[in-house]
Formats: sequence, structure tokens, C-alpha cells
Amino acid sequence: MPSSEPSLFQSGIPSFDALLGGGIPSRQAVIVTGTPGCGKTVLCSQVAFDAASRGIPVVMATVTSEPHDKLMSSLSSFSFFKPELLGEKLFVISAYSALKRGPKEARDLLLQTVREHKAGVLFIDGLRSIRDLWSDEARLREFLYELGIGLSAVNCIGLFTTEYPLDRLMGLPEATTVDGIVALSIQPQGARRLRRVEVVKLRGREHLTGEHVMTINQGGVEFIPRLESTPLDFHDEPPTLARKGFGLPELDTLMFEGLPELSTTMLAGSMGIGKTLLATHFVADGARRGEQGLFVSFFDSPAMLMARAKRVGLDVAALHRDGLLSFQHVPPMELEADVFVRDVLRKVEALGVKRLVIDGLSELEQSILDPSRRRTFLASLAMRLRILGVTSIFTREVPKVVGTELDFSDAPVAILGENLLLLRYVELHGRMHRILSVLKMRDSKYASDLREFQINDTGVKVLAPLRSAAGLLTGQAQPIGSTVGGAKE
Repeated sequence: MPSSEPSLFQSGIPSFDALLGGGIPSRQAVIVTGTPGCGKTVLCSQVAFDAASRGIPVVMATVTSEPHDKLMSSLSSFSFFKPELLGEKLFVISAYSALKRGPKEARDLLLQTVREHKAGVLFIDGLRSIRDLWSDEARLREFLYELGIGLSAVNCIGLFTTEYPLDRLMGLPEATTVDGIVALSIQPQGARRLRRVEVVKLRGREHLTGEHVMTINQGGVEFIPRLESTPLDFHDEPPTLARKGFGLPELDTLMFEGLPELSTTMLAGSMGIGKTLLATHFVADGARRGEQGLFVSFFDSPAMLMARAKRVGLDVAALHRDGLLSFQHVPPMELEADVFVRDVLRKVEALGVKRLVIDGLSELEQSILDPSRRRTFLASLAMRLRILGVTSIFTREVPKVVGTELDFSDAPVAILGENLLLLRYVELHGRMHRILSVLKMRDSKYASDLREFQINDTGVKVLAPLRSAAGLLTGQAQPIGSTVGGAKE
């Protein structure tokens, strides 16, 4: 029995096709709506030029009295613009005069031109101008209905733009006449203005719902589907028994030779206590074992990270030169979480990364602008890293250097804490000490001893268990003996 699912027209923009569930169903008409400047014309023009470059004839119809060269000039800065296609595979016409005469004349002109060129795409830029010209709901409804029937008969896709916010469009005849609606928007967020896209309607086709990130660059329009909305190629397999260590014997011993393979770890600690250095040890140890590492930092450049590591005896420059350890600096200014994670996952796949550090989990969390998304976004990220075979560490700053408040349970980042390592300063006997503890390792054995550790010119040294004070995790210890870290005071 033949499938009833319609064939799909590839838009030429893979991220757009992903939102649409694979592409635009054949013989359908789609409205792209949004306020001026949101990218409607750029999106549809990119689809038109890509189709023409694949040998599919396209008719682009303008509905105002503006000259065509003005539209072409505005598109010429994009890489998809190919002037050699004009008049060969992409045919630009003005429907303004026919529209002034009436719906029948306009419809006949458009369908005749489509049939004459055997076009696979008809792009009409500016349905709102038609509404303004006619000021007649019945005429516009009749025009769109009969145009849709005509395009379907000749197997032609219809792309129409209109300048309405989504809530206004949904109350107009256009919304019920067409097969699909794609809404573009520009949303204020503090001092920023963010582009978003939503596939509101697509007849007979499952698609990604909700809002997604949209960007416009020299290459044209690109969409980044919400991480948690895209399907996962997940296979339910038992955890491995392998471990990934830091290359610090005393620390690795606490975790029975390291972190469980494919797990995610939150390395939390006070400002300046050594989170970045320990995370660098983790990726460096993997690189020395031939495991590709990637260290992503929001604040430190690669040169700065390597210089700081070298000062304490950890020379990673050779690993970097040999291509086993990569550093990426992503300044946090105006960071978009979906864009950032898309780029990181692409790099992980391209390099075959096995150990990943993201240094600054709070910055990533804050860049997820909708707070209600944060838990599911981070859970989806952790799952994707596991599927890609990555063991990952995320550092997070504990706001207070010392103090009794220490609770991550209600924070969205807690979802990443399969394993939790805490680094903290403690004041004892008139001195500040660094302590660390493994607070949690899911489905794995670990030693829960509190350990003092030191950082000096010879590197990181984890000392003996601390048994000389109570309340160490609060940062406000009370002595119960005369030693710290096994050394006499």
C-alpha cells in the first residue's frame, strides 16, 4: 500500500528543514510572517536562490511598485545570491499592475508565469500589500484559495511573506487558507534583540514545535533548534567500568582511580581555589593517554590557561601543539546558550573529543534566557555528551569563599551533578586552608574523606585525611585536635 505521506521539498537550509520535519511538503503554500526587519525576505530569497542553483525554476513576484533592482541590491551581500541565475532559473516579475486590476487578473498572471517556466517555487513577497491594496477580505480569501489550487495542480511550492505579528495573523483569512505558517520575531532581552522562529502550522507533517534561535549572517539565515526538542539517537546500555583520572594519584585514589567514564561531573568551589587547574589536569591526563581533550573557557584565553598551568608544573603546551588538547575561548558577553552548545558539540564530533571541560557553568546557565528551560537543556546536553562518548567536567563557582550556605539541590545545574567534587577554603588556627571532598558519585564507590590540598610551584598535592576539626564544609571549622592534613601545627 503506497504511503500517504507527501514528498518533501528541500529548502536548501538544513536547519530550516529540521524544524519542518524534513522539508516543505510538496504542493503546499507556506506563509512566513513577522514584523519588518525580522528576516522574512532573506529567508524566502535564500530558499529561492538555492532551488534555482539546483536547477529548479523559481518565480519571484513583487507586489509593490518598487523596482526589482532595489530588492536584488539588498540581497547581493549574501553568499547565496547568484546574479547569473536571474533570467535563467530565477524569474523576477511585478504583479502590481495585475493586482490593481483584481484577484482574477493577478492569479492568472502568476499561474501563467509558473506554467511558462515550469517553476517549482513561487515566492510572493508582501501579502500585506495585497490586503492594503484591495481592502476586501473576500477578494483576498478567494485569491489565495484559487492560487493554492492552481499551484498544487502544477506541483509548485508557494512561499508568501506578510508583515503581521503572529497573534494578528491568526485572526485573518490567510491563516486558514495556507498549509503552513512560519513566524519570525525579534524579541527584546535587556539591551539585546534576539531573533526567534516558530513553525506554527504545517499541514500533514510532524515538525519541531516551540520557539528556536534564528541568526542572520553573510551566508544567510540559519536556525538552531532548541537542544531539548531535537531527537536523540539513544541506546540503553549499562555503564562502563572504566575510569578517567586527573593524573594526581592521591585524588584519583579517592575515586577508585578516577571519574566513571561517560559521566558528567560538577567541580564546584570558591573563587581562586583551583577549579580551573584541576580541570586542566583532567584533560591533560587524558591527552597524555591519547584521548582527545577540549577545554572551553568563558574568561581565560588559551595562552593564559597554558601559562597558569606551567607556573605550577603542568606543561600542556606540547599536548596542545600535538593536537591532543584543544582550548576554546568564548567570551560570555551576549552569549546564546543554543548557539554556544551547537558549536561545542560540532567541535566535539569533529575532533573526536573524549574529555571535555566547560569552565564556568554559571555563565552557561545564565545564557539560557528562559529559566524554565534550564534543567531540561542541561539534561539534554549531558545526554548528548554521553552518546558522543565524552566524559565531562563543568566548573561552578560557589558564591561565598567561606560560609554555611552550601546547597545546589534547587539549582538547574544540579541536573549535571552525576558526580560532585567540592573545593573550599576553611579558616583554622588563624590560617586559610584548601579542602576538597567527593560529595557524590552516582552508582560508584568513592572515599568521602575530607582532604587538604596545596597548590604551589611544584604542582597540586592532596594531603592526608582531615580529622582535626568539625564543620569543615561550612568553611567555619572548629578544632578538635592539633593537626591539619597530618602536619603538626
